[in-house]
Amino acid sequence: MSVEFKNLIVKVEEAIGWIIINRPDKLNALNWQTIEELQAAFQAQAGNPEVRAVILTGSGEKAFMAGADIGELAELDANKGQRYARMGQNVTELIESFPKPVIAAINGFALGGGTEFAMACHVRIASSNAKMGQPEVKLGLIAGYGGTQRLARLVGKGRALELLLTGRMIDAQEAYRLGLVNAVVPAQDLLPTCVTLAKEMAANAPLALGYTIQAVKDGLDRPLAEALEIEAKYFGRACASEDSTEGTKAFLEKRKPNFRGR
Repeated sequence: MSVEFKNLIVKVEEAIGWIIINRPDKLNALNWQTIEELQAAFQAQAGNPEVRAVILTGSGEKAFMAGADIGELAELDANKGQRYARMGQNVTELIESFPKPVIAAINGFALGGGTEFAMACHVRIASSNAKMGQPEVKLGLIAGYGGTQRLARLVGKGRALELLLTGRMIDAQEAYRLGLVNAVVPAQDLLPTCVTLAKEMAANAPLALGYTIQAVKDGLDRPLAEALEIEAKYFGRACASEDSTEGTKAFLEKRKPNFRGR
């Protein structure tokens, strides 16, 4: 059964799933409905066998996601605020644990929740006009969708605290220098670059991609000995897959493998 979205454009083209925030008049700001729709969209793409990789972006050229809807934030009390944060965290966790590669195509502003959703993606490509930051302290708030945790893991504690405590906005080149994004490309090249990268990833064995994502996530903050045990567990699962048999056989036969995701 198809799902109708008010604030998203969701489609599949050549094994690539597209999830596009479509609120250009609001600079693709994240309100409660949009977050709920993002959850439904990613769940649908996860269950779609035609989708091998996903690109997350915003409509128009001005913004990826320009933070949360300030009007909604102004109405929050302690209980509602915690619920609001947990909803956003649930969706960013869904993205981070997604069993298929997720690429953030960061076009323009990615502020607050926009930076947080980008950080949850597995790879981030920024256009040269992108601006990123966590300006929540300027509103008397803190990052609530994982920003206090993922930013430190990506750029280090000191750099993260500098950005979080100043609320400073940085440009694409600074984001690249800090390791917040994987690459910076001209705006007109952003989507083609992401498509090329998605296709390169999608050509590999689906189960192996999912196991790799999970192994990195599960082992990242564990002691090395524990992390290696996690890696060995997923390696064993990959070895038991039909795709592993097909991949090794195709290599020995000098042909292209036909992966089926099982």
